[in-house]
Amino acid sequence: MKHMLNTLYITQPESSLYKEGETVVVKKDNEKLLQIPIHTIGQIVCFGYTVYVTPPLMSFCSESGVSIVWLAESGKFLGRVEGSVKGNVLLRREQYRWADSKEKALEVARSIVAAKINNSRINLQRWLRNRSVADEEVELQIQKLATILSQIAECADIDRLRGFEGEGANGYFSVFDRMILQQKDVFKFSGRNRRPPRDRVNALLSFVYTLLAADLRSALESVGLDPYVGYLHVDRPGRPSLALDLMEEFRAAFADRLVMNLINLRQIQSSDFEAEGTEILMTLEGRKKVIVAYQSRKKEVIEHPFLEEKMEIGLVFHSQARLLARCIRGDIEFYPAMVWR
Repeated sequence: MKHMLNTLYITQPESSLYKEGETVVVKKDNEKLLQIPIHTIGQIVCFGYTVYVTPPLMSFCSESGVSIVWLAESGKFLGRVEGSVKGNVLLRREQYRWADSKEKALEVARSIVAAKINNSRINLQRWLRNRSVADEEVELQIQKLATILSQIAECADIDRLRGFEGEGANGYFSVFDRMILQQKDVFKFSGRNRRPPRDRVNALLSFVYTLLAADLRSALESVGLDPYVGYLHVDRPGRPSLALDLMEEFRAAFADRLVMNLINLRQIQSSDFEAEGTEILMTLEGRKKVIVAYQSRKKEVIEHPFLEEKMEIGLVFHSQARLLARCIRGDIEFYPAMVWR
């Protein structure tokens, strides 16, 4: 049996979380908002600086393998509480050896970048098929991505591979605005920007990417891998490089498509954002809408192209982490990055 534990998102400011028996209780203004058994939770994500978690609950979560993550209202990572590190030490030692090997690191990174470029190309092709008119600029970027994809197969240098990844991302985002068909007067996109996001589309993208990175980090930890030691992203203190590596496979088909649907289906509006200086932030209600849509998207069922079995997208996160672990252990010959159909 496969079971996907839920992420509990706490978006209400000034709410309190505490332990009651084998459950987690959420209260605000002495009113009980939620009570949920600990065994149904994979992690707790708290937004803002005013969410209070009692020490007994922190201890209970640590013992139960439930991590607690704090994010700023913008989605920026603030901190994390978790129990002792679990997993096979031999697997982690081999993971570190692979990270120190140019050949092994390139092998994994090349598969990830190829999947990202291919998935970005599929996104554009899918949008073009659903349009009744041709778009020469989108068609041009589709061709450029195909060219980059063919070059990746022969790439023997990690820095050059990163260059291909950046070139593909720039080309893809150069036509991203064309895929926004509704509310274009308020959801304008002229390019990717972050830290801080300066428009509503970038604020949405950054927020969804933050949720995705948290899920992928948990997936990696669940199979015994160290999320901080990656192959494509350079190691930096506090950066979960391997989680960011895996995220490249999910950006276009999962995260970007979710953002486009939220805008084009008018599930989110300009009123769900607010400006703070030059930074655009999501409101409390806006974050709630995105989290509901994000969780719903995770429950959609697709067929995994490598495993050839149907599963919820949320389980695909764990399947990819497990496949990477199998590759590092030598159980399979290569890492099959997720290519969406």
